[in-house]
Amino acid sequence: MKWIVFDAMGVIFEVGDDTNDLLVPYIQERVAVSRERINDLYLRASLGEMSSREFWEKVGLGDGHPRIEREYLETRLTLDAGFLPTARLLAREFSLALLSNDLKEWSAYLRGKHGLEDLFKVVVVSGEVGLRKPDPRIYGLLLEKTGAAATDCALVDDLKRNLRPAAEAGMRTVWFAREEDKEDFAPDFEVRDFAELARMAPRLFDRGSL
Repeated sequence: MKWIVFDAMGVIFEVGDDTNDLLVPYIQERVAVSRERINDLYLRASLGEMSSREFWEKVGLGDGHPRIEREYLETRLTLDAGFLPTARLLAREFSLALLSNDLKEWSAYLRGKHGLEDLFKVVVVSGEVGLRKPDPRIYGLLLEKTGAAATDCALVDDLKRNLRPAAEAGMRTVWFAREEDKEDFAPDFEVRDFAELARMAPRLFDRGSL
């Protein structure tokens, strides 16, 4: 079986830099804390070094947990309308996986809220495994969990820096080009929406298409 592996933020969900574009403004609307502090705490939480509750406590909003967490996840993060129909279509021919840099609690909540759990046969979230893309080790862990050869896996990500280690591991790479990315890396494929991904999926593992 061939595997298509999806990134979450910037692919399944519309905004790629959810920390700076969504989380930082959300917190700063409620409490005086620097962007640098929020980013540092988020990084640590997304590596599993603290729980989501501890994250909210450290930014000064612990009294509002878990309400404030639900409010943030439900009002600021937008699922791409094209993802579910495309994923259901692709799941007829491919196994689907998720490879995401995120807090384990947030990822689980979003998967449950949007009905994503049954779509993915394998889920690798940084907050659960203590590794973040583009660390090569998280790609190795993904391959272990799928039990597939790297050449039978394709990663769809909006950041070229996250695609590079996948290519180095032998995976096929699909750049989901929501925004300009000047990283010096040439992916195997480039798509701009899920309709385009669905059309080109049959060619993902065709070596003659490169």
